Amino acid sequence: MKKIVLLRHGESLWNQENRFTGWTNVDLSQKGVEEANNAGKLLKGNNFSFEIAYTSYLKRAIKTLNCVLDQMDEDWIPVHKTWRLNEKHYGILQGLNKSETATIYGDEQVHIWRRSYDVAPLPLEESDPSIPYKDTRYAHIPPCDLPLTESLKDAIDRVIPYWECEIFPRLMTTNSILVVAHGNSLRGIVKHLKGISNTDIADLNIPTAVPYVFEFDKSLTLVNDYYLGNPDEIKKKQEKLDTMLNLLENDPEIKKRYDELMLNKQ
Repeated sequence: MKKIVLLRHGESLWNQENRFTGWTNVDLSQKGVEEANNAGKLLKGNNFSFEIAYTSYLKRAIKTLNCVLDQMDEDWIPVHKTWRLNEKHYGILQGLNKSETATIYGDEQVHIWRRSYDVAPLPLEESDPSIPYKDTRYAHIPPCDLPLTESLKDAIDRVIPYWECEIFPRLMTTNSILVVAHGNSLRGIVKHLKGISNTDIADLNIPTAVPYVFEFDKSLTLVNDYYLGNPDEIKKKQEKLDTMLNLLENDPEIKKRYDELMLNKQ
């Protein structure tokens, strides 16, 4: 059986602060490092071994991959980094607290930007120093290909050509591939593999640092997919994530209390 394991990076510092991160190069939190190490231990404990790995250009994904491979004693395998696996670009929202943003733009508009399939946030201004084409890591990429904002559809349209031309064909010559990336870039791959509709993809949330295993037969037909680990713990983590997102988006009092907590931490 051939396998591709998808892994969302561990918790980042801005995940912790409930900020829109996007292409901002934010580090892992201490909890995120622990999550990444635990994912590596879990994979090794279940006899997984990888021949090649892929990740994005962003630190939180790269560090997660490094932790996983270190725990598995597979630091030596080839690793391919690509900007096409980067997170969805959140335009002018990047760096903003998600609840504060609702105060500025309104709950309904922020909900559309976060959960709709094909509506992108407002783009970065050309004068913004965080514009991708001003970043040396993207110097080899034509500026016209680099986003100033993205909808989920835009992010998926960026990811899937790389998946189809580079990652998935590798299964013809290898048996096990690890892809460490981000919530939205991985949602795009899962949507593609499982044929999830444009509407239903809004309900898919991938938890941090929980290996998502896809198994293929010799003809590269998908035959099974599952999260690796204790099903009850995974379900609890998924439900906690879904509940938190719903409360922050729909309950003004919860959002207010969360904002106050985040401000006190800063």
